[in-house]
Amino acid sequence: MRLFIISNRLPVKVTRSSDGKFVFSRSEGGLATGLKSLDVDCEKHWIGWPGVCVEQKTEKDDICSQLEKNNYHPVFLSDRQYENYYEGYSNSTLWPLCHYFFAYTLYKKNFWESYREVNAVFCEEISRIVEPNDWVWVQDYQLMLLPGMLREKFPNLHIGYFHHIPFPSHELFRILPERVEILNGLLGADFVAFHIHDYMRHFISATERVLHKNFNLDEVQMNDRVTRVDALPMGINYDLYHNVIADNKVHHAVEKTRVLFGDHKLIISVDRLDYSKGILHRLYGFASFLKNHPEYHGKVTLAMVIVPSRDHVGSYAELKTKIDEEIGSINGTYSTMNWTPVCYFYHGFSFEELVAMYYVADIALVTPLRDGMNLVAKEYVATKQDNPGVLILSEMAGASVELSDALLINPNDTDQIEQAICRALKMPLEEQRERLQRMQAILSVQTVNKWAADFMREWRQTAEKNKRLQKKKISAQDQNEIKTLYDQAKKRLILLDYDGTLTAFKNHPEDAVPTPALRDLLQRFCSDSRNHVTINSGRDHYTLEKWLGDLPLSFAAEHGAFYKEKGAWHKNIGNREWDSELLFILNLFVSKTPYSHLETKEAALAWHYRESDAWLGELRAQQLTKAIMPVCLKKGLQIMQGNKVVEIKSPECTKGSEVARLLLASRYDFILAMGDDTTDEDMFRALPVSAITVKVGIVSEKAKYNLSSQEEVLPFLEKLSGEGVSYGTTSKSIKSQLKATVDFFKGLWTNKKW
Repeated sequence: MRLFIISNRLPVKVTRSSDGKFVFSRSEGGLATGLKSLDVDCEKHWIGWPGVCVEQKTEKDDICSQLEKNNYHPVFLSDRQYENYYEGYSNSTLWPLCHYFFAYTLYKKNFWESYREVNAVFCEEISRIVEPNDWVWVQDYQLMLLPGMLREKFPNLHIGYFHHIPFPSHELFRILPERVEILNGLLGADFVAFHIHDYMRHFISATERVLHKNFNLDEVQMNDRVTRVDALPMGINYDLYHNVIADNKVHHAVEKTRVLFGDHKLIISVDRLDYSKGILHRLYGFASFLKNHPEYHGKVTLAMVIVPSRDHVGSYAELKTKIDEEIGSINGTYSTMNWTPVCYFYHGFSFEELVAMYYVADIALVTPLRDGMNLVAKEYVATKQDNPGVLILSEMAGASVELSDALLINPNDTDQIEQAICRALKMPLEEQRERLQRMQAILSVQTVNKWAADFMREWRQTAEKNKRLQKKKISAQDQNEIKTLYDQAKKRLILLDYDGTLTAFKNHPEDAVPTPALRDLLQRFCSDSRNHVTINSGRDHYTLEKWLGDLPLSFAAEHGAFYKEKGAWHKNIGNREWDSELLFILNLFVSKTPYSHLETKEAALAWHYRESDAWLGELRAQQLTKAIMPVCLKKGLQIMQGNKVVEIKSPECTKGSEVARLLLASRYDFILAMGDDTTDEDMFRALPVSAITVKVGIVSEKAKYNLSSQEEVLPFLEKLSGEGVSYGTTSKSIKSQLKATVDFFKGLWTNKKW
């Protein structure tokens, strides 16, 4: 097994020195750090941008030869491509939108064109070295189109995707002009994961509303496969941080840090320069703390580490200026000869220096306005060992879901920041240790390796499920085998659902009128004397009679409550008068749910919500089921949840009961049943194992075969009823020819023209 990790940048950064030679160094960032330490039992490769734009082939070859020693495969981009794809669409369009900074979102056509172009370049590079059985794990928002592109080229490739930043709510995501392309790109993966359930929920909501796809719990059907979605919080290399103090270099760094800050209470803050990190709010909160608590002057120092990032971009440069000004204002107001309130470091630190600051710091102030996860909070907690300390953490960071023993705050409220600092400074040491120990217990289990193992396990499960689905999909060979059985049979039963099977679903059910092509197909099946064709539907019998009653078909309407044979309709149930309380509840939900409607049949009531908002419709369906359950139990009625419909009916009649009646009435050596809904499961269950059962859409455990969509049904039936191959058709054709011959000679004898 080979695993290919695909990310915007490689874990190794290539730079050009002053003498023109290439220098290779470790990349910064949580993604590179976390994934580099993965312990997976497979051959691991990494594909990404090397950090430098080069044009000459000799230079590219030089970089490749160095990187490929470690199974790193560089994707070379031009300056223009990288600028517009990375600084442009990725970080000026997607990043602010995903972090809820809509005012900062910049739309430019060339940004999007470069984003699509670079995703295609990555696709080409992967295509060059990947093999059909390999596993390709795409990382993060810079490559959201890539899974879909790969799926088009390699339909059976194993593709996973992890989203490392927040996924915004549908209300915000739908603002994006390219929303459809991006969602389709992500759904090219077998498995899509996010840090926390909120992001997962937002993604599902956006998919349902924008693409009108229906999720079945955590899965959505994509033609002949499913895409699964889950929340998997990324961890850290816990042992590395927890045991780091034993390293001599770190121990010396700890001593230097203690000397530097003396006996002051140390608050540490570590961020990349970004407006989503809440750096200014943090400074405002600290300034408020100093103003309102003069007793801490000279006793508390905020060490603010800010790693430079995109400071040439306008919004970042402006942020940097404001941060500099606010720090200058705080230090100008409160500093003394022996004390500087804010120690400001506008550069990165070595690993040893950073963990030394974690170990020494009394408080970690991690207050992003929005953050996908935030590994700094986890690194601080892991590094502390038994050393006391307090984590103040934004509830807007993904890490807050796991680290509930931190002091959780709203980062937009500077008063909360001030109050949290005071509470942390006054917290008893024993309470500090207890909180840290509980958080360490979580982090020691939820490590980066467990995160990767969990992702791989669920990804593998989804891939295996898709293999099973592929086996159920009707192949050309399956079609030929079914056709052979059909041709050889002497008596056939053909059971066909109507809506979603013979015709596509319509927003207005009355619009699902049979097409001439469908009527012609049904007529051809019925013209074969060996076929008994039954439309087994939940529709009312009046509509079925109106649309198809002139054809020599049998019908089972309203889930078998009515059936038609030999031109006559029969009723399986007595007359029913619907309970007024039940009707009141149903009509109440019609009024509460825009675009829903109630269909009243003789034997069933159906509340349809196909046109309603996806989220509201599903919510109302659950609420309605709960509301009507006491009435239905009292009246002995069955509640069925179908495809965008809640139906109330007698439990005596189902699509399965109609099948049982037909099987008792006659014997068949070929049975075909096709349906798309949960109600069709009753039909599949009632049939013998020898029957050809076909589920349309989402794969059924009960059905033997699957067709991905309704569009495949009529072509399948057309092939089955192909002219010149049915014994019934051949026999009829021979009889017709004999009759024509006899008539011809009769005419000759009568006219005596011979």
